[in-house]
Amino acid sequence: MGELWELTVREAVEAVASRRVSARELVQAALERVEQSEPAVRAWARLDPERALEQAGQLDERLSRGERAGPLHGVPVGIKDIMYTQGLETSAGSTLLKGFVPRYDATVVARLRAAGAVILGKTVTTEFAFLDPGPTRNPWKLEHTPGGSSSGSAAAVACGMVPAALGTQTIGSILRPAAYCGIVGLKPTYGRVSRHGIVPLSWTLDHPGPFARTVEDAALLLEVLAGPDGLDPACGPQPVERWTEACRLPASGLRVGVPDRFFLERSSPEVREAYGRALAALEGAGAQVREVRLPQEFEAGLVAQRTILAAEAATFHRPWFGRRADDYGPKLRALLEEGMRVPATEYIRARQVRRACRRAMAALFEELDVLATPTTPSPAPRGLESTGDPAFNGPFSFVGFPSVTVPVGLSEDGLPLGVQLAAKPFAETTLLRTAAALETASSWGRRLAQPAPVTAGR
Repeated sequence: MGELWELTVREAVEAVASRRVSARELVQAALERVEQSEPAVRAWARLDPERALEQAGQLDERLSRGERAGPLHGVPVGIKDIMYTQGLETSAGSTLLKGFVPRYDATVVARLRAAGAVILGKTVTTEFAFLDPGPTRNPWKLEHTPGGSSSGSAAAVACGMVPAALGTQTIGSILRPAAYCGIVGLKPTYGRVSRHGIVPLSWTLDHPGPFARTVEDAALLLEVLAGPDGLDPACGPQPVERWTEACRLPASGLRVGVPDRFFLERSSPEVREAYGRALAALEGAGAQVREVRLPQEFEAGLVAQRTILAAEAATFHRPWFGRRADDYGPKLRALLEEGMRVPATEYIRARQVRRACRRAMAALFEELDVLATPTTPSPAPRGLESTGDPAFNGPFSFVGFPSVTVPVGLSEDGLPLGVQLAAKPFAETTLLRTAAALETASSWGRRLAQPAPVTAGR
């Protein structure tokens, strides 16, 4: 079975259910891996080891009585530090919320607990989930960014501190760090997963979603997280599906679109090469791959997205910003100042542009099942002053369509490369079916990052 921290979510669930491993042993192994890797990676805002071990012990007692808490019984997970956790500080990577301890769990956290998952702690986020970086480093190469804003969640999963974690995406904050760190990141359809109890960046753009090492694990997490929630008016009534079963379906007959512009012209040569190999692998698995023309509204959406983001972020932060503007990082502060200058007419026009983009993109998916692109223009950039370029992920966040990234190889410098897949709203079954086929064809396997020990000067 190897080291316990190497187990995927499905393997961990099976090991606990068969009593080959206890939940407490799983959590203890995760904590030991954190102790080993955290000094170099710095993925955690705060850990909750005592309560995690206590919860694991309670789960073991329940299993001894023949009671299984749910489909994630005993699995340790990380929670992005913008998601409310009852009794555990949620500071959103900011001094403004330092010491804030929620009285209730975010809906996604409550659903994880109800499914038997063990909350190991809170993972690092960039400040209020925007662009000012936190301390987290890429576990593949510590001098490179892990991406953001869900930096800690991606890094923690990538080096085996936890088999799964939660993040959010407003532009590219799940898929970009997942691709940079060599794992699977899933952004569900807007409204598929509740935002209740999550500190917002932009109400109409924020998407909660999971990080995992396999597509099947991401599908299992989505089965736990998804579903209606009366506490979130945007969370729709669509039923939870058996997405894990979709991961076992063949790729034959799937229609995969290759966009005619924007993505490849902005990609580095090795990204283009890895993308081409991935498309060939999908064709070899039976998918039909062909070029498609992006709608003319596509580029207009890129501008409108920034308007909506700035205006909504400024609205949320206005009460704090007027009194404590100097407590904000430079990038977020600039966004909020920009948002406070957006006229109502411009914001409303941006919302109209989004509706037009949604209609045009939905029409595109009448002739294909998924759109495939590189996940990022390049591998994770060197340096920790930036979280990288989210340009390839933003279009699907803007229209609220589901998207996923799958690792497909390494660059010449040993940094992960990913391919992004997107589908029409609430077509996660097709999306995950295609992603699982790509995962099999790419032969990424069970790779985990092995962070180098911390040395003087780091």
